[in-house]
Amino acid sequence: MPPTTTAGDPPTPAPVGSRPSATLVRAATTAAALLVLALAAAVVVRILTRLAPMTMAVIAALLLAALLGPLTERLKRWRVPASLAALTGVVGLVGVLAGTGYLIGRRATSELDNLGTQVVEGLHRLRQTAVDTLPGLDARRLDDIVGSVAAAVRTSLPSPVAGATGAAEFLAAALLTVFLLFFFLRDGDAMWRWLVRRTPRRRSDRIDRAGRTAWHTLQSYTHGTAVVAAVDAIGIGAVLFVLRVPLALSLTILTFVSAFVPILGATLAGAAAALVTLVTNGLGDAIVVVIAVIVVQQVEGNVLQPLVMRRAIRIHPVVTLLAVTAGTLLAGVAGALIAVPLCAVSYHAVLGFRDKPGGDPADQNRE
Repeated sequence: MPPTTTAGDPPTPAPVGSRPSATLVRAATTAAALLVLALAAAVVVRILTRLAPMTMAVIAALLLAALLGPLTERLKRWRVPASLAALTGVVGLVGVLAGTGYLIGRRATSELDNLGTQVVEGLHRLRQTAVDTLPGLDARRLDDIVGSVAAAVRTSLPSPVAGATGAAEFLAAALLTVFLLFFFLRDGDAMWRWLVRRTPRRRSDRIDRAGRTAWHTLQSYTHGTAVVAAVDAIGIGAVLFVLRVPLALSLTILTFVSAFVPILGATLAGAAAALVTLVTNGLGDAIVVVIAVIVVQQVEGNVLQPLVMRRAIRIHPVVTLLAVTAGTLLAGVAGALIAVPLCAVSYHAVLGFRDKPGGDPADQNRE
């Protein structure tokens, strides 16, 4: 018979191999859970990719609702009916976009003939400069290279049928975005409360806090990005107007829109402005535009980003760059546009979920 233990005897130690085996079981369980989560995420991404127009419409409506939300909330506090407040925000946004498009189209139409002549003359100047300054470069060989590039560009353009299909999809997505934006502005808070009530009761407070923290982060991101984009557009656009660069207004609007893609957007827009200036106005004005782009980028990176964006989203620039790169590789321009806000919202949602009850989501973004 095994010896009996008395009350004063120490407990029998566990077998030697039990602790490592328990550790291995926990590690295997964690790895299996991560694999299941990765598989679920891959399935979700695949589904959203197949429904790309609808997905982008929902994302665009959320971003615009975060941008216009403070306006509609203020109107509601002034006892304006919710439907009228939401309609005011939507009509104002559509009016601004339509007016901007009209101004750009009218200005571009008036300058199109002159721009075509200037582009042809500028290309001839660039061709002659390349032949004169680069030793061993044959003019016929340069013409062959330019012809090959032009042919490659023409073959890469979509067919008329594909272009019409893409235009129809874009129009449908735009209409869906406007429709969703109206209801997000009018019933967004009620929609969120309805979703929270469908979650487990023991987790509902944390889920509500995570969602509201994520929403405040998204609002801070959209407002901060709008400020940065406006500064970029004003700085570069002023130089373009002073130099009388053709399509200066269009390039200014392009700079503003491109600035919503962090790091890469404003740089590419500045490069486009410099290239147009080089072809139309010559090398001297192009150098001035390049200097202006560098100065604006330095002001943005050293002043605006720390004061506005970094305080709003609290994400390291390395993470921002990696997110933009990954988003571009996965989904092109759309991925680059949503990569950083997605990372910021996810990060702050986790912080809000783990935070103690009673905290104000708006205060977490100001820490």
